[in-house]
Amino acid sequence: MSSAETLTPALDLASIRSQFPSLAQTVNGHPAVFLDGPGGTQVPERVIDAISGYLRSDNANTGGAHATSRRTDAMIAGARAAMADFFHCAAEEVIFGQNMTALTYMISRSIGRELKPGDEIVVTRLDHDANVSPWLQMAEDLSKQDRGVTVRWAEIHDEDCTLDMADLTSKINAKTKLVAVGYASNAVGTINPVKEIVQLAHRAGALAYIDAVHYAPHGLIDVAALDCDFLVCSTYKFFGPHMGVLFGKREHLTRLRPYKVRPLSDAIPFRWEFGTLNHECIAGITACVDYIADLEKTQNLRVPHPSRFSKAGNRDAQGKTARRAAIESAYALIHEHERGLLERAMAGLRQIPGAKIYGITDPARFDERCGTIAVRIEGHTPLEIATGLGERGIFTWDGNYYALNLTEHLDVEKSGGFLRIGLVHYNTLEEVDRLLAALRGIVGR
Repeated sequence: MSSAETLTPALDLASIRSQFPSLAQTVNGHPAVFLDGPGGTQVPERVIDAISGYLRSDNANTGGAHATSRRTDAMIAGARAAMADFFHCAAEEVIFGQNMTALTYMISRSIGRELKPGDEIVVTRLDHDANVSPWLQMAEDLSKQDRGVTVRWAEIHDEDCTLDMADLTSKINAKTKLVAVGYASNAVGTINPVKEIVQLAHRAGALAYIDAVHYAPHGLIDVAALDCDFLVCSTYKFFGPHMGVLFGKREHLTRLRPYKVRPLSDAIPFRWEFGTLNHECIAGITACVDYIADLEKTQNLRVPHPSRFSKAGNRDAQGKTARRAAIESAYALIHEHERGLLERAMAGLRQIPGAKIYGITDPARFDERCGTIAVRIEGHTPLEIATGLGERGIFTWDGNYYALNLTEHLDVEKSGGFLRIGLVHYNTLEEVDRLLAALRGIVGR
C-alpha cells in the first residue's frame, strides 16, 4: 500500500484552508478545487489584511519626515528582513521588483555591460522563457555593437524531462560567463541539481543565475548553501502578492552598474529599485513569509495577527533567526504532504487509458520533482480537458506556460501544449480524487 493511500496529514488542513478565503468558492454548484498554483497560488487572509491595512493607514512615499512615510520605510525594511530569512541571506542582498521577468531583464542588461566578444552564456531547454529571452536578447543587442556573445543550449533527456547534465557540463568552458537555470520546471515539475550546476559554473569562473519561481512554494531555498550569485522568484507563486524578489550577492550588486535615474542612491539594495515601489504588495510579502513560518504552529489553531515573527531578529548558534528556523520546519511539512498528493495523483493518472505523463513518473525518484504534473490524453486537446474540468469547478492550466522551448522540443506546442495539474500544500487527497474522477468522466473511460 502506498504512502498516499495511508496518508496522515502532516498539516492541519482544516486550519490551513480556513485561512484562505478563496478556497470556499463554488463553481456551478461544485466546491472549487485550486490546482492552478503554478500560475499563481491563493493567498491567506493575513496577506489580504496586510495589503489593505497598509493602504488604509500607512500609504505614503518613502524618505519623508512624517509618520506615514516613516512607517512605510519601516515596513519595507521589515519585508526585506523577512525575505532575507526566506532566502537565508543578508537583508541588503534582497531586491524588490515588479516580477521575476522584469528583474531578470534588469540584471541581464547590467551583466551585458561587462561582457566581451567571444564570451558565452548557457541556458537550458527546460526553462521558463523568462530565464531565456532576457539572455538571448541581451546577446543579440551586443552583437549589434560588435561585441558578439554566444548563447549555448543545454539539452534534456526527453524520456523524463530532466537536464542532460553531461551535455550541460560540456557546454560550460573558460568562455562561459553566466549559466542561467531553473530550480524547478514550471511545466513538468523537474527539480534540477542546482547546487551541482552552481559549482560547475563557478569552476569555470562563471556566474550562476537561478530562477526559483516555481520551486519556492514547494522547497526550502538556501542561497548560502547553494552559493549561487543570483536567485529570483515571485511571491504570488508562494501565497503572496504579485511581486518579484531577487537575491544577489553583495559583491555583484555593488560592482555591477544598474541603469538608474541620477538622484537614486548608489547604496545597495536601493540602487537596484527604480522609482516608487509597490508598497502595499511589499507589506503583503512580510505576511506571506510569516504565513509559511507559522505553518508548524497552525496545527489546530488560528494564528493571530500580527505574526510572532514580526519583530524577530535574534539568531541562534547557527546564525539563523527564529523565523528562518521555522521556515525550514514548515518546508519539511510541506514536502511530506505534497509527496502524498503527488503519489495519489500519479497512481490515478496512470490508470487513465491514453494518458501520457511528461517528466519523472517513477515514485522512487519523486524527490527529483515537485507536484506539478504535465499530461496529455489521447483524443482530447489540453484546452478541451481544462475547460471540462473548469466547468466542474476544478482549476488547471493548458498551454505552454512560457516553457516554450520545452513544448517545441517535445513537439506538443502546435497541438495545445500540456494539461498542467499543480499541487500545493493547501490541496487535499479528496481534491485529487475529484480531479481523477472528473478526468475519467471527461474522457469517457
